[in-house]
Amino acid sequence: MSAYAIAHLQEAAPHPEIAAYMARITATFAPYGGRFLVHGAAHEVKEGAWPGHVVVIGFPSITQARAWWDSDAYQEIAPLRSRHIDGDIILVPGVAEGYDAAVTAQAMREALPADRGGAGTGK
Repeated sequence: MSAYAIAHLQEAAPHPEIAAYMARITATFAPYGGRFLVHGAAHEVKEGAWPGHVVVIGFPSITQARAWWDSDAYQEIAPLRSRHIDGDIILVPGVAEGYDAAVTAQAMREALPADRGGAGTGK
């Protein structure tokens, strides 16, 4: 099952270390099957606030995403970014092929107490 490294990075002034990080990061993906899915693209905020930039890196599995993050190659360059750009970064597994949110919703309904399980309440 696919997995993703997702970063919400704040605006930062250009810096030589950031350029060095960007020049080296792609090479750290290779042993783990990673690749950029979103990088450097403008995003469109539909709800709330989302200043800064979004980066999404895809991996074949959460195990490979974790191995990439923990790798010596990535940990060696990570400070080049983290010293200059604040942000939040998560690793998250994707859903299985054929995932249906309606099935999850049904399980949620079944887990509700009898007096809260009514359909269409919006609560």
